[in-house]
Amino acid sequence: MTTKKHVAIIGGGIGGLCLAQGLHKAGVQVTVYERDRTPAARLQGYRVHIDPHGAHALHDCLPPELWRAFLDTTGTSGQDFGFLTEQLDVLALIETPEAADPADDHHSVSRITLRQVLLADLEDVVRFGKTYERYERLPDGRVRLHFADGDTAVADIVVAADGGNSRVRKQYLPHAERVDTGITTVAGKFLLTDETRGLLARRLTDGPNNVIPPQGIGLFCAPHDLDGAAPAEGIGATEQDGALMDNTASYILWAVGAAEGRFPADVADLPGPELQAAVSDMISGWHPDLRTMIERSHPDTVSLLPIRTSIPIEAWPASNITLLGDAIHSMTPMRGIGANTALRDARLLCLALTGDGDELAAIATYEKQMRGYGFAAVRDSLKAAKQFVGGNRLARTGFKTFLRTVQRFPALKSRVFS
Repeated sequence: MTTKKHVAIIGGGIGGLCLAQGLHKAGVQVTVYERDRTPAARLQGYRVHIDPHGAHALHDCLPPELWRAFLDTTGTSGQDFGFLTEQLDVLALIETPEAADPADDHHSVSRITLRQVLLADLEDVVRFGKTYERYERLPDGRVRLHFADGDTAVADIVVAADGGNSRVRKQYLPHAERVDTGITTVAGKFLLTDETRGLLARRLTDGPNNVIPPQGIGLFCAPHDLDGAAPAEGIGATEQDGALMDNTASYILWAVGAAEGRFPADVADLPGPELQAAVSDMISGWHPDLRTMIERSHPDTVSLLPIRTSIPIEAWPASNITLLGDAIHSMTPMRGIGANTALRDARLLCLALTGDGDELAAIATYEKQMRGYGFAAVRDSLKAAKQFVGGNRLARTGFKTFLRTVQRFPALKSRVFS
């Protein structure tokens, strides 16, 4: 690809910015059009688990100094994954040994901090306050983009990185649907300090966990521990709360999901404190430490997370418009792979757009691979979401028996969870 080509990326999320960094590093003319008015517009968010797919993408697309900045901002929380009962009995603990190369490892990072790293040195690349509306094809094959403020821009290649509600996808692939799963999930943050760590069982602060009660509900929790210590001396409660909101404090992310009908009918209209109270009522018989984690979370961090999923579609003819991340394979958060799949897309598409071969053929190859692993992730994630809130008590009992069995036999556990 020559540097005369202009790539337009619609959307400045994790996947779009990772691609922009890779193209910019390769000398490709690239512009990101982001609807947020400023870089600081997104001041809330949760931790992101970066797996080796995501880590390799960041390593390859970022310049060395930003890769180092990413590593310097990751949390210190363990990655061993626990399967627990609602009474905190350990069903199985899946060990994840630390990799020698950080690009092969797992990392916990603030979504806000990761976006800040990805925005670094792209002042001339990212255009904020640009709400994309539609595109039109020009006679010479290029694409004209139209924005809500009346501006237009012309690009040789357009990449839709504008999330699950992608306007590009709705025009380009109108048959690619995204549907509600019927699962309701409420999430929040429990602040970690010297005092609050002592309120919880060590397993809850050591690493991520999936809590499996008898039926109809599930809880996932994971620590985002910046330094393993309490906030700096002298920081008051108000300042700690602010740090918790913008992800500069250590915390445990928790998410409680339930099948349709378990939450109040008006759950979508409830403010944080009432959502928190609804969750507390649902887990009233659970271990006291789990109730403490929910009830002592800051109400302003508690919010409803809609659980939607894409419907996998058949291949489409490749063109100079393509897609990545949630814009094409939006998935539930139940396996924590959405962001990593978007990063994987960004790395693969960057390689396609910076190669020496035919661009259209390169995009076709990218899309074929992306559809394979992307839609497989969508299916796996939806299956996990249904299991997370499954109402079949017998099936849950069988799964717990299976977990206890693999925990007793390390070789079997290694094969099953490799």
